[in-house]
Amino acid sequence: MKAMIGIRREDKNQWERRVPLVPAHVKSLIEEDEIEVWVQPSSIRVFTDDEYRAVGAKVHEDLSLCPVIFAVKEIPMYMFEPHKTYVFFSHTIKGQDYNMPMLKKMMSLKCNLIDYEKITDDQGRRLIFFGKYAGLAGMVETLWTLGKRLAWESIANPFETVKHAYEYPTLADAKAAIAGVGAVIRDQGFDKKLAPFVIGFAGYGNVSQGAQEILEGLPVIEVRPDELAEVYARAKEDTHHVYKVVFYEHDLVEPKVAGVSFDLQDYYQHPEKYRSKFEPYVPYLTVLINGIYWTEDYPRLLSKDFVRELYSDKETPTLRVVGDISCDIEGSIECTTHATKPDKPAFVYNPFDGWSTDGYEGVGLVMMAVDNLPCELPRESSTAFSEGLKPFVKAIATADFSGPFEECNLPPEIRRAVILYQGELTPDYKYMEAFL
Repeated sequence: MKAMIGIRREDKNQWERRVPLVPAHVKSLIEEDEIEVWVQPSSIRVFTDDEYRAVGAKVHEDLSLCPVIFAVKEIPMYMFEPHKTYVFFSHTIKGQDYNMPMLKKMMSLKCNLIDYEKITDDQGRRLIFFGKYAGLAGMVETLWTLGKRLAWESIANPFETVKHAYEYPTLADAKAAIAGVGAVIRDQGFDKKLAPFVIGFAGYGNVSQGAQEILEGLPVIEVRPDELAEVYARAKEDTHHVYKVVFYEHDLVEPKVAGVSFDLQDYYQHPEKYRSKFEPYVPYLTVLINGIYWTEDYPRLLSKDFVRELYSDKETPTLRVVGDISCDIEGSIECTTHATKPDKPAFVYNPFDGWSTDGYEGVGLVMMAVDNLPCELPRESSTAFSEGLKPFVKAIATADFSGPFEECNLPPEIRRAVILYQGELTPDYKYMEAFL
C-alpha cells in the first residue's frame, strides 16, 4: 500500500502563508519516493493550489485518509483524529500553558506528535528551522521601525525609505533596498546626532546570522564588545559607517560567585548560577537585536528597572529601538509586553508608568516584537524549511507507529523529536507531566 501524507493549510492568521513542503519537493516525494501527497486548498498560501496540482499532489479539503499530517503552526483541536501522526511546531516543550489543552486532546486520542523544534543531530543542533528568516525579516522590520522613530524625533535619516519586509516581492528586493540605504550612508552620511551608530546583536545563531546578513548592504565596521567605549569616544564624527557588535554568552553573563571563571556548558546546565553583565554596554547601542534562546532560568538582558534608570537622565538615551526577534513576552527583554503583527510591528514602552502604546511615537523605548517574522518572507523561508524536512519525510510516512516506541523504525533525528507516542509522553518529555 502506498504511503500517504497530508499537508494542512495554515489559517492561524492572515499573515501565515508558509508551507512545510514546497511543490518542487512534493514532486520528488511523489515521483521518487512513491508517496501520495494530499494538500488542503488555500487562498492565501504563497504556493497556489495549481502549483501543487501541477506536480501531482491531490488538492482536497478532507485529509482524513492521510495517516500523517504535516503543518507549520499549531493545529486546531477539533481537527485531530485518533491514532494519527502530526508533525508541526507545537510550542509545548516549555510547558506553554496556552497549548496544554491541545496536548491533552492529542493524548486522549492516542496521537503521535513530532515537533520540528526538536529534530536535532547528535550534538543537539537543530536541523529544520525558520530561524534565519526570522532574523532576515526581523532586521528589515527593525530598520523600518528605526526610520519611523528617528523621523518622529525630527532626525532625517536614510532608513525612512525602508518598507515592511512583506512589502518586498522577494528577499533579493529587500536586500537591494537596504543596499540603497547603505549607498546613501556611504555617500552622504547621516545626522551627527546618531554618531557613532552602533547595532548590537545578542546571540550568534541562525536568527542572529539572518539579521546580520541584512546588514551586509550597509557600510559596516565590526567591533568587539570590549571596544565599544573606545569607539564611542573616537567615532562621534563618523556619520558614514554603521558599527556592528556581536555579544556572546561570556559577554552577557558572569558567575554570581566572585573569582569563578565563566564556563559555557556550566551556564547552559546551571543558568541560575549566573547573573547579567550586559547593562554597561547598553548606553553605547543605537539598536539592539535580540536573538537568544531564553527561559525563566536565565538572566535577563534588559529589565524594566534598568530601562527606567536609562530614561531617568534628561538626555534621550542612545538606544532607540530594540528588535526583539526572539519575542519572549516579558522574557529576556522584559519590556516586550506583547507581540505585534507585521503591519504594525512596533510599540513604545514607557518605563515610567509601564504602559505600552502601539506605534513609534511617544516617550520610551521603541520595541519591534513581531512574533511570526518568517511569514513575511514566505516563499524563501518555506523553501529553505522544506529542504531540511524533505530527507525525513519518507521515513516518517513509512514508519510503523503500532509497536512499542523503542521498536519504532524512525531515524534518530526524528526519534528525538517525538513528544507523544500513542498518546503518551516519550521518555525525554516526561518532565512535561508537571505542566499538564
